[in-house]
Amino acid sequence: MISVRKSRERGHANLGWLETFHTFSFADYYDANHMNFRALRVINEDRVAGGGGFGMHPHRDMEILTYVLSGALQHRDSLSHVAVMKAGEVQRITAGSGIEHSEFNYSPTEPVHLLQIWITPEAQGLTPGYAQKSFVDAPVGGLTLVASRTGRDGSIDIHQDVDLHVGKFAGGQLEHIVAEGRHVWVQVTDGALEVNGVSLQTGDGAAVSGESLLRMASSGVAHFLLFDLP
Repeated sequence: MISVRKSRERGHANLGWLETFHTFSFADYYDANHMNFRALRVINEDRVAGGGGFGMHPHRDMEILTYVLSGALQHRDSLSHVAVMKAGEVQRITAGSGIEHSEFNYSPTEPVHLLQIWITPEAQGLTPGYAQKSFVDAPVGGLTLVASRTGRDGSIDIHQDVDLHVGKFAGGQLEHIVAEGRHVWVQVTDGALEVNGVSLQTGDGAAVSGESLLRMASSGVAHFLLFDLP
């Protein structure tokens, strides 16, 4: 079964310096039918204007992944990490027992476009942590594993049995085997994609359950995330 979450149906807010779309309930946006998908709690698509950003604020008991689509984002946190993330980079914050961080557009003039993802961890009270890695050279025409529980194949490790892949197409097709008892969420960030014959456009998401094989195809450019979840 594939259930599509259309881009236009997401929660939306425009604060001037920030335009954001919420796939699941978040902050002032509440939708009882879209609270989460399995361990996937948040997918926020943010566009932050030059010089804008989020001041220091706390988090607990969440795996927070940030994927920069364009521009650059400056990060600071209470663990003394200071970093600039560019397009194609993935950051993981283990909020665990408590962390504070800030995120600002690194450019005073150019916008930054990103996805922020929250995954419910497998345990509470974990030691806070941080990791960052570039996947800008992820090959076109396949899936690249960017986060996993074990950090295998060069991915960033996270505290949950979730595999996060980046997919890039310039036309073509590929298959993804879904193990028994597993579920998939596909989030399209750019272009158009077909998943088992179901059409997805930029900003669309799809919850996949009860499917053992995903056949993904695109006649042109497509950029997407694929979450494989228990």
